[in-house]
Amino acid sequence: MKLVISMLAVLVLSACTQETQNKIGRAVQNWTGTNGVLEVYAGDKLVKRFLEIDKLSTAVSTQGDSARPYRFGYGVDDLNFNGKKDLGERKVYFEISDYSTSYVFYEQTKQ
Repeated sequence: MKLVISMLAVLVLSACTQETQNKIGRAVQNWTGTNGVLEVYAGDKLVKRFLEIDKLSTAVSTQGDSARPYRFGYGVDDLNFNGKKDLGERKVYFEISDYSTSYVFYEQTKQ
């Protein structure tokens, strides 16, 4: 029975478009959780850091399916750049341009 269910799941997933498979993957990632960090640079200087980001999304136009040239998400504004959430640092919404923003997005591993 497990083999039949597994084969059926593979068949259903293979019939999905790549975008649908990506959405399923993001849903699983959101459920399991991540600990992303976004650092924004002006030249070689760090000017903004957001912590505890669960995903960085690409905006989609309201008229059609075309992607907009910015990404957005929610994260803790690391005001003192120490890499941890301190008193007074809160979760905020942010947007960054794909064209003009120098940024690095990575997962912060627990030690």
